[in-house]
Amino acid sequence: MRIATTIFLTDETVTPVRLARELEQRGFAGLYLPEHTHIPVSRRTPYPAGGDLPREYGRTLDPFVALGQAAAVTERLTLGTGITLVTQHDPVDLAKQVATLDHLSGGRFTLGIGYGWNVEEAADHGVEWATRRELTRDRMALMRALWSAEPTVYEGEFGSVRASFAHPKPVQAPRGPVVGPRTLIGGGAGPKLFAAIAEHADGWLPIGGRGLTESVPKLRAAWEEAGRDPKDLQVVPYAVLPDPGKLAHYADLGIEEVVLQLPPAGEPEVLRVLDGYAAFL
Repeated sequence: MRIATTIFLTDETVTPVRLARELEQRGFAGLYLPEHTHIPVSRRTPYPAGGDLPREYGRTLDPFVALGQAAAVTERLTLGTGITLVTQHDPVDLAKQVATLDHLSGGRFTLGIGYGWNVEEAADHGVEWATRRELTRDRMALMRALWSAEPTVYEGEFGSVRASFAHPKPVQAPRGPVVGPRTLIGGGAGPKLFAAIAEHADGWLPIGGRGLTESVPKLRAAWEEAGRDPKDLQVVPYAVLPDPGKLAHYADLGIEEVVLQLPPAGEPEVLRVLDGYAAFL
């Protein structure tokens, strides 16, 4: 099982360069970074985990800039977002960012996407909350048109793009309906999410990794109903606090990668946690 990590990198934590080098030297498989552009002070949306919103949410580094630094100082470490808030980006610009990072890293990038939880943050980007899933689907389709081998026109409900020359292209070859880098969708288990994964992704990023015994068979059923090859489905438990029993359970479910949560802390504390996680490598 590949052991990757995620962390809220901020202006107060270990730097992307130091962390990426340490991860690769120690044999960890990857680094995934979350995204929040800003956190409105007047937010009414409750923090999904309950209680006060942790300080790091309002100080998060831009994941693409940080992962670009990580790519430049590593050779094998995979790089990913967990997650990119697609609706908060111009899709033409985002397609270019994603393809460039994947190209410069030699195909090491995973695009983790999701629908978000912060209504006020999304509203400042002009997002209508009720249609955010449909907007995400539309923008992903537009980006796939730009990532296609030949100039491809896209006319969608929320946006369009002319047939265009758009290079570089993501490294990975198309997989059925999926064009672009490895794409995983985060979110809670349910028919809507599983239908989206089967339609335009390579798999699922279930946060925390709870309830997979019940939910993975349902995802597999949706996947196969969509005509996707069962062996291609990827389930990557995300932001996991590990123990040997939990990882053994994931292995029994056929899971090949897990993403462990690191604290949003300075270098000494993060390295201490990595020392502990080394037992799972």
